[in-house]
Amino acid sequence: MTLTLRPDVTATATGDSLVLLDQRSGRYWQLNATGALVLCALLNGSTPEQVGQDLSHHYPVSAEQATVDVTALVQQLSTAHLVTP
Repeated sequence: MTLTLRPDVTATATGDSLVLLDQRSGRYWQLNATGALVLCALLNGSTPEQVGQDLSHHYPVSAEQATVDVTALVQQLSTAHLVTP
């Protein structure tokens, strides 16, 4: 699954986090360092499973749980109309 930001959403790095601005509504979301890493990897073509595996090498979490968490983030971003699959 390759994600893309919707055309009216901009992403700006702020240190190690990422701010997403929905220009239609004026609302913004801030992702922490891990969320930013996950979204950037997905935008660059990684699958949730690949990202989950990578996270399990850097954090004390199983690849399965990390994949569940990545999938939940994708769902939240999709529900907020920030990304498209």
